[in-house]
Amino acid sequence: MTIKQIDDTYVAHTYARTDLALVRGRGAEAWDDKGKRYIDLGAGIAVSTFGYSDEAWVKAVAEQAATLSHTSNLYYSEPCARLAEMLCQRTGMRRVFFSNSGAEANECIIKAARLYASRKYGDGARPGIITLTSSFHGRTLATLSATGQDAFHHDFTPFPGGFYYADPTVPGDLTRVASENPVCAVLVEPVQGEGGVRVLPEAFLRELREVTEKLDLLLLVDEVQTGNGRTGSLYAYTQLGLSPDAVSTAKGLAGGLPLGATMLGERLADVFTPGTHGSTFGGNPIAAAGALSILSRIDEELLSGVRERSAYILSELSGAKGVRSISGMGLMLGIESERPAAEVLAACREKGVIVLTAKTKVRLLPPLSIPMPLLREAIAALKEALADF
Repeated sequence: MTIKQIDDTYVAHTYARTDLALVRGRGAEAWDDKGKRYIDLGAGIAVSTFGYSDEAWVKAVAEQAATLSHTSNLYYSEPCARLAEMLCQRTGMRRVFFSNSGAEANECIIKAARLYASRKYGDGARPGIITLTSSFHGRTLATLSATGQDAFHHDFTPFPGGFYYADPTVPGDLTRVASENPVCAVLVEPVQGEGGVRVLPEAFLRELREVTEKLDLLLLVDEVQTGNGRTGSLYAYTQLGLSPDAVSTAKGLAGGLPLGATMLGERLADVFTPGTHGSTFGGNPIAAAGALSILSRIDEELLSGVRERSAYILSELSGAKGVRSISGMGLMLGIESERPAAEVLAACREKGVIVLTAKTKVRLLPPLSIPMPLLREAIAALKEALADF
């Protein structure tokens, strides 16, 4: 049987897969089982920070795999400790909890906020967390409930309660929701990825800063997709003038290995005590070694390159035929096209370019280090696909 036939037979049907089986990759290029070559502008949904089979990453992962592959969190391990140190030193956060995914990182941020509220106000006194309409925070039951999209709130009832939704496009809505409900925190994405690659409006950001300070609410920032250099800074909240109490991240942190991180600021640094939370694989030495390789190379030179590549894409596509608008930051961009996004995706694939979608938009999340010649080739093909309607 082919790869597709085996997958269709034995893998749970939770994904509407593209008719494409990738078998190898190098940098921003990948090849399918028929030998066709593609330029990847999706990076595994913002995961492959430096592309496929990055040499430094491969070396770090292979050496750690041959030294100590797993130990459990009953013991100390150097990669886990060094990674936590690096994250705290580069963000000003105090402590880190490691897990395996963005959803788990957000589960942790939710638990941290509720544990803090329980100790400060009394058990169950102010358990609520405000999230935003069009947000997406994961697919566990709690993170689905936190997700501010009605489409996700079916079939798996009952969902955990205690989540309230504010519309960031409506002035005063956050203030209203915060004043009407027993809440302890607000959880936001700097750029709503699955919600359409939407940057939070400046007016909302001002209101967010005012409301969290006035009502003494925790500010929680979901940087699962926006983090680790994706938007042109290490974490996007720094560009938006936010001072979070906790930050969740995952995707590009370990460059292709499963790793989530929840960074805790001053108010939440000591909220967890032994037994209050845990993860068998969290901080796994191999994943942490991969993340150390990635994070140590996200420097100003790389971030400057991200911004330059973003400017190039915007200059090429703004006003181009078939493009209505472009949203996002850095190398996290959403294109509102005249042609249906699914048709653009299919046309790009025929031309040897991989793109993604988000709601009705074409979404671009290329490797941060994609060489400019490959980016020019891919954007030229994308422009053709956008214009062909």
